Amino acid sequence: MLAKIHSAALQGLEAHPILVEVDNYDDGKQTKFTIVGLPDNAVKESQERVQSALRVNGYKAPFRSVVVNLAPAAMRKEGTGFDLPVAIGVLVSYEFLKIDHPERYMFVGELGLKGDILPVKGILPISIKARQLGYEALFVPEENAREAAVVNRLKVYGIKHLTDIVSFFSGIQDLQPTLVNTREEFYSRLFTFPFDFDEVKGQENVKRAFEVAAAGGHNIILVGSPGCGKSMMAKRLPSILPPLTLSESLETTQIHSIAGKLQKEDTLISQRPFRAPHHTVSDVALVGGGNVFMPGEICLAHNGVLFLDELPEFSRSVLETLRQPLEDRIITISRARYTFTLPCSFMLVASMNPCPCGYHHHPTRKCVCTPAQIQRYMNKISGPLMDRIDIQVEVESVPFEDIAKAPKGEPSASIRQRVLNARQIQVERYKNEKGVHCNAQMTTSLLQKYVQPDPPALSLLRTAMKKFNLSARAYDRILKVSRTIADLEGAEQVQSQHIAEAIGYRNLDREGWAE
Repeated sequence: MLAKIHSAALQGLEAHPILVEVDNYDDGKQTKFTIVGLPDNAVKESQERVQSALRVNGYKAPFRSVVVNLAPAAMRKEGTGFDLPVAIGVLVSYEFLKIDHPERYMFVGELGLKGDILPVKGILPISIKARQLGYEALFVPEENAREAAVVNRLKVYGIKHLTDIVSFFSGIQDLQPTLVNTREEFYSRLFTFPFDFDEVKGQENVKRAFEVAAAGGHNIILVGSPGCGKSMMAKRLPSILPPLTLSESLETTQIHSIAGKLQKEDTLISQRPFRAPHHTVSDVALVGGGNVFMPGEICLAHNGVLFLDELPEFSRSVLETLRQPLEDRIITISRARYTFTLPCSFMLVASMNPCPCGYHHHPTRKCVCTPAQIQRYMNKISGPLMDRIDIQVEVESVPFEDIAKAPKGEPSASIRQRVLNARQIQVERYKNEKGVHCNAQMTTSLLQKYVQPDPPALSLLRTAMKKFNLSARAYDRILKVSRTIADLEGAEQVQSQHIAEAIGYRNLDREGWAE
């Protein structure tokens, strides 16, 4: 008997429907179990898991051969998610199980040797595709059920064991679909953060720089001695960023689902991601790819923050891969087997020491580096990459006496409210500009349209460009940051005080900085 069971396969961030056809036949020779349709090794090995699970649970098949076809045959199939539909297909093919209208159901899951249903990656995009195609129900491993159930108008059944499905379709056991109140769970965790800016004592200028960066979506780099608090403050940036919208959360959750980063209790990601890869990360791990496609760190940071600590310690080739994603906010990954385009709109936060020894410009400790050594150290970061970082801040060490006396800092909630007010101004400003949502995304033409400094501000900018010998590439960055500072104050026109503060955030562009 020919059985047809429905499942799905992932291609990049999108799921595609797969028809699992199972047939058995007697050719009078030795029995064999064959899987066709461009399966990878994990799919081919499913025959051993399926045969063991059926045998252990008492489903002893007659002496016949089995052929499994995964259609469309031209699409490569990867992963262990086909175990469950193949097992169901074998049971139906041998008439151990009868499913009325199998075209209404989709099955995804990995099988253990005893018939346990184990979790798989990428359930959320599969669930979305199942609803789009009009399936009535989706059967998934129990650990993936809450993740899949965020999609409405689709029954999601979490399955522990293969026998649960047999009992359900045989009318012996009833299964209850998993229910998740998506909005309630999403909004209940929206403003819960592990770190808060009120724990940071002193460093008011750096906290102000983070506020400006968050308000305009600007990339930022911190330069300071070891132990001055660069990483501590960077980890608190998500607490002052605007909250994720439901659509942003769904997009972000899909990426983390495909990467297998979601836990059993997770539904939707409600807080902006914060990714901090080690400086030994490879370029493939950063941007994504591999023989079996996996999203990279820049995609996992989508709608959130990518923190690169000790920036000069990263490989030059790794850092250069960031140039196009920072500009276009998407990454196209082309390999021999596939070409995928993925979203990667993130804020880059980087930190570094000012010199190899770490104590250049330190108030109490002496730097042992020569200007040439410092310059070589700084040159590890290319000009085009630095060009994409709007805010450059020197972080000074806070003396112990000042830390002991300093009062508790301003809480993140207060800073976040100012950021939200500034972002609302930008949303209104760019509502008719496609693909632009914040000041950091402005093109040169939009700068000319929306940033018109008054005469004193323009004169101040001209003077600063000459005095500090700022490069031409710093000009646009100063205007973007000054527009954000004006938005934080609610000012309609960019004024001289806004330009002055923005100039102060271009420390590394000044000639002679390393001297």
